[in-house]
Amino acid sequence: MLDQLLQFDKDIFIYLNGLGSPSWDTFWQFISNKFSAIPLYLFLLILSYTKFGFKGTLVLVISVGLLITVSDQLSNFFKYGVARLRPCHDPEVSSLMRLVKSYCGGKYGYYSAHASNSFALAIFFGYMLRSQIRYIGLALVFWAFLVAYSRVYIGVHFPLDVMTGALIGSFLGWLFAKLFIFAHRKFSL
Repeated sequence: MLDQLLQFDKDIFIYLNGLGSPSWDTFWQFISNKFSAIPLYLFLLILSYTKFGFKGTLVLVISVGLLITVSDQLSNFFKYGVARLRPCHDPEVSSLMRLVKSYCGGKYGYYSAHASNSFALAIFFGYMLRSQIRYIGLALVFWAFLVAYSRVYIGVHFPLDVMTGALIGSFLGWLFAKLFIFAHRKFSL
């Protein structure tokens, strides 16, 4: 059963990765680059400041730092614990795929830290700022989906890697939002 699931995942990867074209490569590399979202993060920081004030935003920034640390390190724990090869290192698919960027990444890819981190932030800020901008949660989840898909497009993760990352990141984002709200109320920030 597991072998069938992994083979299906590889087949879906080859299909999705094969849909790419050189005219879209730069766009998807930009989406995949963690620094491309800095304007979005600054916007979310400003919105947070208008809602929570200086002390509340300071605690929020610390919460986000802890959230990303947990999300990122948990994905590393799974990468080395599960030891599933990235598509570009997997001999079954490496000759059939498009590697869009020059560097493939580490040897193992389960699960995607990019997907986990982007979904964690999307859920966290979507939950925190929903009263300020009505559909901010949907917009942030759409952004996180683009980041997750970009990892398949550029050839560094299988779909199962990004789906697992999205689920774990979403859970962590929700958990840290609840913890922040608890701290905010408890200490009247």
